[in-house]
Amino acid sequence: MQNKNTFAFFVLLSLCFGLIIFSLFIGKYSLSASEYLSYFNALIKGDVSRHLDIHTVFFELRFPRVLACVIIGAALSISGSAYQAMFVNPLVSPSILGVLSGAGFGAALGMFFGLTPFYVGLSTFVFGVVAVCVSLGFVIVFNSGKGIILLVLGGIISSSFFTSLLSILKYAADPNDTLPNITYFLMGSLSFASAKAVFWAALPMLFGIVMLCFCFKGLNALSLGEEEAKSLGIDAMRFKIFVIILATFISALSVSMAGVIGWIGLIVPHITRFLFSSDNKIVLPFSALIGAMFLLVCDDLSRILFEYEIPIGIITSLIGIPVFVAILFRVKGGFGAN
Repeated sequence: MQNKNTFAFFVLLSLCFGLIIFSLFIGKYSLSASEYLSYFNALIKGDVSRHLDIHTVFFELRFPRVLACVIIGAALSISGSAYQAMFVNPLVSPSILGVLSGAGFGAALGMFFGLTPFYVGLSTFVFGVVAVCVSLGFVIVFNSGKGIILLVLGGIISSSFFTSLLSILKYAADPNDTLPNITYFLMGSLSFASAKAVFWAALPMLFGIVMLCFCFKGLNALSLGEEEAKSLGIDAMRFKIFVIILATFISALSVSMAGVIGWIGLIVPHITRFLFSSDNKIVLPFSALIGAMFLLVCDDLSRILFEYEIPIGIITSLIGIPVFVAILFRVKGGFGAN
């Protein structure tokens, strides 16, 4: 079984790498094979002065975007896997604690006041963290031995609160300039992922993804119940807070780079468990890889389906909904099954 999983992992890794290469060569700026060969030959020689347009498209536009796809898809998927394992609930996603609503409000606030892209990203991250802190505050203030219930309730309230604040900003925003920017951001788009923002956020997000992968033992123990986890020497509440901080951190950074992208954190963990295993040692890293490939495919479609680019959040929803329904049918044998 171990050899089989190792082989599957390397197959997925190879597929992901192939998809990355494919994604680098597609886009609105079409180039012939001979032009690419001429450019790479010049790149090897260290002189791309005659191919500055190709160099700009390839390394300043497409490469940061593809890298953002991989990191964001992996981050949202592994966050969803961690949340679902921690709450022992298959319908949980990174939005459960209000992080997406808070981050969306933070971005809208920065756009409303005309801040630079750096400060818009910073505001997005800060308010995503604040939204989760509000959720955690319910557990601290109203601690009654029902931590998870209060945490979910706090997430619902936090999400509703920041959604209301976001509605106020949209109502007050300039309808000819600011409002369209806010609306487009909330639909999600990799066009927001500038090279500077991607390279600034890539290492912290990779660190968070790797750390979550090493949380599999605690998450497996929690799936058996908190009492069982305690008997194995795990402080359930501290461990949950640690996982929440990691998942929130990488989810908020994802929103700061590409806006609000839904469904990935919900459906990818289901796909992984359905295809491979329910063991979090397998689910967490495999979800990261499948999530990266899923978002790459969605971004490729958003760029090539029409003459204009479709917000990627629309593509993930259009693909995610039927995939989720198909998984339900395969698992349950139909909605009418007992």
